[in-house]
Amino acid sequence: MSQLASCPSDALPPITWSKLPADFVLPDEPVESLVQPLLAAALTEALDLAGWIAAEMLIASNMAICAKIDGKTVVKAPDWFYVSRAFPVAEGAIRRSYAPHTEGDVPAVVMEFLSETDTGEYSIRPTYPYGKLWFYEQIVRVPIYVIFEPSSGLLEVRQLNPSGSYERQAPDAQGRYWIPSMGLSLGVWHGRRLENTIHWLRWWDESGNLLLWGFERLAEERQRVEQERQKAEQAELELEQERQKAEQEKARADRLAARLKAMGIDLEAE
Repeated sequence: MSQLASCPSDALPPITWSKLPADFVLPDEPVESLVQPLLAAALTEALDLAGWIAAEMLIASNMAICAKIDGKTVVKAPDWFYVSRAFPVAEGAIRRSYAPHTEGDVPAVVMEFLSETDTGEYSIRPTYPYGKLWFYEQIVRVPIYVIFEPSSGLLEVRQLNPSGSYERQAPDAQGRYWIPSMGLSLGVWHGRRLENTIHWLRWWDESGNLLLWGFERLAEERQRVEQERQKAEQAELELEQERQKAEQEKARADRLAARLKAMGIDLEAE
C-alpha cells in the first residue's frame, strides 16, 4: 500500500471549528456532471431501503464541510459523505453546512467523484484555499477518503493510518473495500439504472449480499409473487389430478362391484 506525503500535523495553522454565520455566502458552483448526483443518490437510496440509516446519522451530498483555518473560512463540498452522529438542528431549520466537532462527529467517510477535467481531489496544497485531499486528511482527519472515476470505474479508497496520513487500501478478492465504520463493503457495479448504463458504486453487507435499489427490490418482489402464483397453480393442478384419480378409482370400483353382482356375488351382503 502506498502512502501519500503530507504536511506534518505540528505544522498546521490554527484551526477553529464553528458553524457558518447565517449570512455566509456558500460557493454556488454548477454540478460538473449529471452522473455525480445520480451516484450520490444511488448510494443513499440503497442504505435507506435496507433500513440502515439511523436518525442520528447525517448523509449528504454536495454539502459544505467547513472550518476556519488561520482565521480564514474554508469550505469543501464532497460529492457524498457520512457522519455517524450529528447533533440535530432546531425544529424547522435546514442544515446548509456541517462543522465537525461543533455539530457532531468527524465525517467517517468522504467521497469525491472525478470529473473529466478537475484533479483537485488529489491536491495536497497546504495553503489557502487548500487541496481537498490535504483538507480531509490533515484538517478534518476523515478516516476514509474515496475517489471514484465514473467513466472508467476506477475506485480508490484511502484510510487514515496511526501517523495521520492516508494509505491507499487494496481491495478484497471480489474487488471491494471493507468500510469498518459502516459495517459494509463498497465496490463498483456496471449496469443500468435510471436509463444510464455506467459504473456505479454499490454497497454489500458483511455476508456479501448486495444492498438493492428500489427498482431491484420491486423486480425481486414481482418475481417472488410470480413464483408464489406458479406454486399455487401447481398445487391446484396436483389437487385436480388427485381428484381425477380418486374419481377414476371410484369408477373402477363401481364397475367391479357391478360385475360381481352380475355374477351373483354381493360384497355388501357379506
